[in-house]
Amino acid sequence: MRGQGRVYRTHDDRAVWMCDYTMNGTRYRESSGKTVKAEALDELQRRIKLRRAGRPVEPPKPPTLQAYVTAYLKAKPLEVDQDTGEPITARWLENITRHLKRAVAYFGADRLLTSIGPDDVKAWGHALTQTMSGGPARHHVNTLSNLFRYAKRDGLVADNPVGLLLPKEKPHGKPGEADWLEESEAARLLDAARGYQPTRDDLGMPFVYPLVGTLLLTGGRPAEVLGLTVDDVSLTHKLITFRPNATRRLKNRTSHRSVKLWPQLEEILRAYFRQYEQLNGPNATLLFPSFRSGKEAALTDFRKLLKQVLKRADPAIRTKLGRRLTPKAFRHTYCARRLRTLHLGEPVSHDRVGRELGHGGSAMVRRVYGHLGEGKLTRVVEYRQAQPKRATARGAARQRP
Repeated sequence: MRGQGRVYRTHDDRAVWMCDYTMNGTRYRESSGKTVKAEALDELQRRIKLRRAGRPVEPPKPPTLQAYVTAYLKAKPLEVDQDTGEPITARWLENITRHLKRAVAYFGADRLLTSIGPDDVKAWGHALTQTMSGGPARHHVNTLSNLFRYAKRDGLVADNPVGLLLPKEKPHGKPGEADWLEESEAARLLDAARGYQPTRDDLGMPFVYPLVGTLLLTGGRPAEVLGLTVDDVSLTHKLITFRPNATRRLKNRTSHRSVKLWPQLEEILRAYFRQYEQLNGPNATLLFPSFRSGKEAALTDFRKLLKQVLKRADPAIRTKLGRRLTPKAFRHTYCARRLRTLHLGEPVSHDRVGRELGHGGSAMVRRVYGHLGEGKLTRVVEYRQAQPKRATARGAARQRP
């Protein structure tokens, strides 16, 4: 092989490294397209090696942040989740796209990947915390870290700058204290849901009471409960099974589980099933279907519905910490109540409660919910308002003047 390299100046006054060489009787005279001499030589040497090996000369891998982000996002939908084996969701892809768009806006589209160091990432994390809380800022930094892991695998960078940060240099979210409903407040919420009537039959959800009951009496994540099918409820075996289906997936492998159908929830769902077809139609399969789009689909958000139910309660329903009720509080409420039950005559273990919640162990229950299990132990999970005592004949006689 014979050849030489030269620097040529383009019409826009950029210095471009050119290479003129002959291989196997064929002359190649081409530009690296690089304005940096060292990178230009590396690129031309890569092409020569490919030709020597008889392999096609592929385009160079993108070295700038914007170019690699584009390639990364193009390949991302082809991946599968390591825990579930399912492709990543559209929502997940939307989130990482938004994170990386902000990274490009901060660092610059033409910023070379190799020029981004730990101090640059630290500064970006600090800038993010000026417009958002620490938790979302940490998610942005984690997305950038994953991008650099791929770039390192592709040989574009030597190190992941996010991985070089000290733990204290990364944004951190402030862990909030778990909030839940006391048993009496949960009972009042169920009563309010039982008396709720939608104002419009075509848009109203006719299953508010069963939905609130299922959230309070299973401990399922809101998305898990909204994606339940009729077949997931076994009145015969008294179980509710959380498993993936066509409408939604589960968070991880340990999320596939069965939870005991407590007597109060069994009572609620038996009454609901007696009118299920009349309320939802003969072809419905979801436990709580939505037909707003014209066909059956799972609910994605019930906060407005919950707000309407809460308006019926007088006085207003309050959480343990005096905050407004959120969907996550239902899960906390179940855990708090479940920790005050007996299993085979003994206090239920944190490990069992953790499995019912879909955790891989008991660590989360102990750390987040461990302080909730205080109070009198009972055999079942239920939320019932205390009924006023009836006056006996003897007591009524004593009260007569």
